[in-house]
Order: sequence, then structure tokens, then C-alpha cells
Amino acid sequence: MRVEPAGTRDLRPLRRGTVVECVKEEAVTYVINEPCIGVKDTSCVEVCPVDCIHPTKEEEGFEAAEQLYINPDECIDCGACESVCPVNAITSDAEVPEKWRSFIQKNADYYKK
Repeated sequence: MRVEPAGTRDLRPLRRGTVVECVKEEAVTYVINEPCIGVKDTSCVEVCPVDCIHPTKEEEGFEAAEQLYINPDECIDCGACESVCPVNAITSDAEVPEKWRSFIQKNADYYKK
């Protein structure tokens, strides 16, 4: 885990009952972009230490959802999801290509329901 200069403190519970402290100057999250549409490979869900990617295969609405979404309020910027995506649909919000910039808001809006 990368430790950044003093900023806001953020304690997040991990899936296995441990807690990690993340110190961030600004919020950076990961975004699931257009290549996920119709694919919904859940490798990213399986590696996410804070379970911030939904819907999962077990959740209601998985079949109807066109893609998976990362909750920007829960993402801890670990990057574990990015490397396992078979269609390279996941990028940090700062690296989203211009043609997919709308997916930043699309991911956030999914969690406002």
C-alpha cells in the first residue's frame, strides 16, 4: 500500500475483518468504462478488498445491469481490480480516456439509486 503525505484519514474495513488506514490528499478512484458493457466479468469483484464493485453475480439486478460499477465513496485506490480485468475496462478516474469521461459520473450515479 502506498502512503501519501498527510491529508484526510480514512479507515476502511477489509473483507476479512482487518482495517487499513488510507491517507489521501485528494480522492482518486477507479472507474469501470465502456469495454465492460455486455461482458461483466467479475474478476474485479473477487479481488476488491473493500467490496466496492457491484452488482455481484449473487445480487438482484446482475442480469439486468449492462456493466459493473465501482462505488467512488468506497474505493480505496488500491488498483487490484485494474490488472485483472480481461477487457481493460478499468482505469483510475484521472486516466479515463476522453471518449469515456461520462463513465466517471455513470459509476457514481449507480450508487445514488
